[in-house]
Amino acid sequence: MKLVCLGCAVLTALAVTYVADSSCALEIAPYRMADDFAVEPPPLAADWALQYYYYIPAPTASWFWGANLEPGEILGVCYHLGDLSTGGYSSPDPEADYEYQLVGFRILDFAGYGRVYPGLYTVEFDIYCADYLGCPVGHSLWNSGQRETGYGWNYVDVDPSLDICECASVSHPYLCFSPRFIILATQLGQRAGSPAWGLDNISSPARAGVDMHDVGGLPALYPRPAVSTYPLIHSGRYGQDFTYCPPQAFADGRDSTAGASEYGYLELAWRVYFDTPGG
Repeated sequence: MKLVCLGCAVLTALAVTYVADSSCALEIAPYRMADDFAVEPPPLAADWALQYYYYIPAPTASWFWGANLEPGEILGVCYHLGDLSTGGYSSPDPEADYEYQLVGFRILDFAGYGRVYPGLYTVEFDIYCADYLGCPVGHSLWNSGQRETGYGWNYVDVDPSLDICECASVSHPYLCFSPRFIILATQLGQRAGSPAWGLDNISSPARAGVDMHDVGGLPALYPRPAVSTYPLIHSGRYGQDFTYCPPQAFADGRDSTAGASEYGYLELAWRVYFDTPGG
């Protein structure tokens, strides 16, 4: 089943607040975004997609956080093939097809200074196999080289495409069992402040009295992970040279409670795309 994917328009940035939870104390700011229902650029209009972040219309746009890291730090998202996607897209089924080619991914940057000031706000992406805690296993399967991100959605091609079944815990010609992989971004630039990595925002729509739901997908329950579709958070901060592994989860920007018990943890607004050759 081919998917029709979404673009976006960034609308509003508000005052800066702080993540108070000790799991990941970052300076972040809330932003509002509206989907424009545009079609993803090829080749990212792929057969399958997977994302973990919530999109909660309030009523026609959704709230996100933009978080900054210091130069040298690493963040990322661990994906488990076979999970359902919170975005309502067709999710890969490892029991249906053996070959799953990762063709690209999408990230969100609310600062967008990378293309304005090349070298100051540079990032580099890597893809690793991962264990169940979201830690890298083995060597990097793919490296993007140095990249400059722009404002809004950024699409990154994985060229050549990557057979993600390399990361299966059990693999043979007719089975691709439970592969996990992680996409990591390392901040190589000399300055902090960009990218302002986009994460979903639970507290803004909750405070506004908006129904917590996800259009066309799974119910958006909070706080996470205690009351969630998934038992683990997939997004995290790894520090420098993987100082934190398992990674530190991102707490909602308004949550000052121990363990983020009020609004819970957040996922990076990243999405991955797969093709099934011959499918």
